[in-house]
This record gives sequence, structure tokens and C-alpha cells, in this order.
Amino acid sequence: MSIPKVIGTETEFGITIRHQADFNPVLASGLVVSNSPDGLRVRWSLAEESPGRDARGHAFGSGVTLDAEILNALLPNGARLYVDHAHPEYSTPECLDAREAALHDKVGELAMARAVTAVQRVLQPGETISIYKNNSDGKGNSYGAHENYMVSRSLPFNDIVRYLTTFLVTRQVFTGSGKVGAENGRNEVDFQISQRADFFEERVGLETTLRRPIINTRDEPHGDPKRFRRLHLIIGDATRSEIQTYLKLGTTSLLLAAIEDEALPDDLELLDPVAETWQVSHDIGLGNALQLADAGSATALELQWQYFDWLSKYAEATEADDVSRDVLVRWEHVLQDLEADPMRTADRLDWTAKLRIMQAYRDREHLGWSHPRLRALDLQYHDVDPKRGLYDRFVERGSIRRLFTDTEVADALHHPPEGTRAYFRGRCVSEHGEALVAANWDSLVFDTGEATLKRVPMMDPLRGTAKRVGALLDASSSAADLLEALGGD
Repeated sequence: MSIPKVIGTETEFGITIRHQADFNPVLASGLVVSNSPDGLRVRWSLAEESPGRDARGHAFGSGVTLDAEILNALLPNGARLYVDHAHPEYSTPECLDAREAALHDKVGELAMARAVTAVQRVLQPGETISIYKNNSDGKGNSYGAHENYMVSRSLPFNDIVRYLTTFLVTRQVFTGSGKVGAENGRNEVDFQISQRADFFEERVGLETTLRRPIINTRDEPHGDPKRFRRLHLIIGDATRSEIQTYLKLGTTSLLLAAIEDEALPDDLELLDPVAETWQVSHDIGLGNALQLADAGSATALELQWQYFDWLSKYAEATEADDVSRDVLVRWEHVLQDLEADPMRTADRLDWTAKLRIMQAYRDREHLGWSHPRLRALDLQYHDVDPKRGLYDRFVERGSIRRLFTDTEVADALHHPPEGTRAYFRGRCVSEHGEALVAANWDSLVFDTGEATLKRVPMMDPLRGTAKRVGALLDASSSAADLLEALGGD
């Protein structure tokens, strides 16, 4: 029986400060964290971090950086805002379903936009900071938009590799955020579906910044390692469309549940999944056939229809919840529209929305695809400042549909999900932040004035919920009261 799919996303945002002669992205990202009006500066404990642990049984260096430990803040929704290498990064709180995860992914854009406003006040006259929710700087550098799904430790990792690979390669047709041109030495193309596809070079591997794999083997559960595995997916675009983010997380979590329940009759193995990743992204007409390992072939859309058919039957057999059923309905409509004419999805998918904008601009200005103004438009689509971002402009016009209201997003910034340990973390940030000295996904460390610091372990993502600790938090007027009530160590 599959376990609940606790879901989270991690997004590295692009950053620049125009007209700053000595611009340094690490320092600029630090300004974002330190000036965030919503963040509580807390040291991130690296004691339990092990990004070098491989699901195939190997272990390499820790891979963690000092920046990530010091330049760190927690948000009242239980999320994390920090500096990762040369980017400001936002990690959602742990969420119990795809809709909740898509909402808190959108909260990350709001948190960044509010930080932009705060940082702008401390810059020199003439300097302007911009933050982009995208995955490429257009100069051959890519940065991540990762997804995390909790799966059972008992699920063989080889089953994940076998059944998930082709799904990830082909889901690009509705998960890409679109990009002008090609990068990383791939064949020239005017426009492609994904920002990230050109940078993937392995089917399976541990790396996240070089020789990126379709299936990442990082084995860092952020929970009880005997019970849980955190599947860390790096092959996805940072998406601004709320419906698109919802579909990406909803379809993938449903597929993982079906893998756990051994409900997929075939792996649909591709002959060369890495090359097919590039091919799918470069095929905006969606007509190219992919070679299957059994000598057959099918388009990415045909393969997605096969997954849709299997998962629809699985959802019916397991009496899936309302969110999963809604995901299936929206997934079917998107596949139908992509099949009829991809541009019919321009009200829901970033890549087709962006392509529509580009086509109209090219026609009006008589520009070729190589013109730099098109790359500037591409970048502007992802600007999180609602006064500048093209995405926001088209949402305001009603050309792109939403899943959430502004009020829902703003409210979620200050309220954690109630069904996971993020609830405990978020409320502690809001109500006992003065006593918090360090944190990690699976623990909080308090200083209550006693001789030793107090650590509260949170090894089960499904504990620390509103149902379990809400009354204790309500009744505790101080961190010391709370820890006494919890009976902490």
C-alpha cells in the first residue's frame, strides 16, 4: 500500500542588480535573505545533511556550503529562504497534496517579490535588483527547480528508475516553461519547450550541477531513514503557471503511488532517454516519434495518454482523493488541447503562453528568432516583480488562468500546512522565534535560557500536525512552556 506523498519544491531564483559595477550574485542573494520582511534568521543545522549519500549505496563528500548554513531564514509558513551557491533559494514547507504544494510554491514568488522591494531600499541610487523564477541565465548556466516526494523505504530504487524515467522525459509537454534557442551544445532551435532539458546528460546519477541525471540518486530522507525515502527530482522547470505546477506535482505523485502499489503494467522504456529528453523539448509541434527499447515508437503525447489511462484506472481502483481526481480531469483537458493545437493551452502552460507572446511580438516587429529583444522578453516573463513580470501582466489581462487568488497566496505566507510537521515549525517561527537558534527539516533547536540548548526532533513528516500539537501550541505562552509540554530532551 502506498504511503502519503508528502511533497515539497526547491527553487533557485536568478538574480541580478543592474548598474552595480561590482555585482556579486552571492552577496546579492545574501541581501535578499537578510532583508526579507518575512524571514526569521536562524542558523541552518548541517548535522543531518547528507547530499552526498547515494541511493545506490555509495557516499561522497557532504556537498553542503557554509552559505547555506549561515545565510538562512525560516518563514512563518514553515518554508526556508536561503543562499544556495549564487542564488536565493526558496524551499516550500512539507505539503500533503499537490494543490497545497502548488500554493506554497507560489508563495515563494511572493516572498521573493517582497524581498526585492526591501532590498531596493538599501541599494545605491540607480541600482535595480531583479529576481527571476527561471532556470537559465542565457549564458550556458542552468539552476534548479527541484521536486521532493516522500516514498516508502521499502520501494526498490530500481523500480523508481524503471517506471519513472519515460514519464519524466515525456511530461515536459505540459511541465516546460519555454525558452528561446538552445544551450549546452545542443542542436540549434528557435524555441523549445523546457528551460532545463538541454542540460541533462545522464539517465541516473548523483550530480545536480554537472552531468545532470534524469533520475537523481541523492539519498537524504530528511526523516526516519528506515521508513522513508525522499525522491529528489531535478528534471523540472521552475513554472509560474499555478495550474502547470499543480499538474506537474499531482501527476508525478500519483504515478509514484502507482509504482509503490505495483499498478503499472509496463515501463515504456525508451531506447535513449537522454537524447529523447532533448528531442521532446525541441519538438514544439509534438509530432516526433520516440524510439522505444522494444523497437516500437510513440510520440511524447501518446505516451502521456498511456500514463493517463493507467493512472485513471488506478485512481478509480484505489478510490483516490478529490485532489487526485481533479488533477486527472485537468491533465486530460491539457492533453486533449495539446493534441488538437498546443496553442490552446496558452491559458494554462508557461511554454505555450510564452510562445504566443513571442510570436505576436515577432510578427509586429518583424524580428528573427535570434534578435536579442526576444531573449529579453523571455527573461521578463519570469520576473517575480508583478509590476515588471510578463507573466503577471498576462494574468492581469485574463489571458492566463489561475488556481489561487492573491488573498489565498498572501494568507499561505503566514500559515503553514496543517497536515505535516511544517505546522509545528511554522507556528514556532511565528510565536517563539526569539528562542529558535537553529533548524533543519527534521529538528528545531531552542534556547530557553537554561544551561543547554533544547533540540526537538521531527523525524516523521506526518507528525507535528495541527491535530497533534495545535492545542499544545495554543496553551504555551513561551518556548519553555512548549518544550515542557512536549516533554522534549
